Formats: sequence, C-alpha cells, structure tokens
Amino acid sequence: MTQGNTERTFTPLTEREKWLAEQIVSIAITIHQALGPGLLESVYEKIFCFEQAKRNISYQRQKAVAIVYHELVIEDALRVDILVDDLVILELKAQENPHPVWEAQLLSYLKLTNKRLGYILNFHTPLMKNGMKRMIL
Repeated sequence: MTQGNTERTFTPLTEREKWLAEQIVSIAITIHQALGPGLLESVYEKIFCFEQAKRNISYQRQKAVAIVYHELVIEDALRVDILVDDLVILELKAQENPHPVWEAQLLSYLKLTNKRLGYILNFHTPLMKNGMKRMIL
C-alpha cells in the first residue's frame, strides 16, 4: 500500500508578519501584567490599540467585513475586533472559560478576509501566555 504525502506545506510568514506577531504578544503580556484579568473586553481592546499607536503600528478597530456569497453581498456581515497593519486579525476575549467556537470564528475571519495570521487573546487567565492562540493559514 502506497502512502501519500500527508504533510501540508505552508508559506512562511513575512518578516513584517513575524515582527507584528512579536509586537502583538509583547503588547498582550504588557497589558495583562499591568491590569490582570477581570476587565471588560472593550477595555482591553482600547488599551491594546493605545499600545499599538505608541509603537506606530497601524490598526483598525471593529473593522467591518462584507461576506460575498455568489451574487449576494452582505455589507457589515461581521466585525473583526482589531485588524493590525492590514495583515493580522485579533479577536480579544475576556471570559473565564474558552469556547471552541472562538477558533472557528477566527478561522472564518481569516478565510473571508484573505489574511494568513490571527490571534485569539483571552485576557481572563492568570497567565497571558495561556490565553493566547495563534492561527496561520
């Protein structure tokens, strides 16, 4: 019996994507160390954007994304929490119990926007590193 190649090959992240990934992780840890868990998601979102601006990283908050299905276009069908430098999607959470739908949501957002890199950042954890999930297409 012949086995096929089951390994998937991925295009490596660009240097810009790698740098942004480092900045995103650094910002999340900085915020979490300063404020800890327990705040509203919207508070973390505003502070995250403040930190990005301090680092001269462009971003869009609550970025509306249309969904195109055949000839039907649904404007504002979804909202990405933060789109970093038009390259990375961030979904911020502040919930005690992670939910599997978060990963499905981020995966859909990446596919629908043709982006490759995304993060789920759940600030409601004792250690921020345990609240981070990175996805690459």
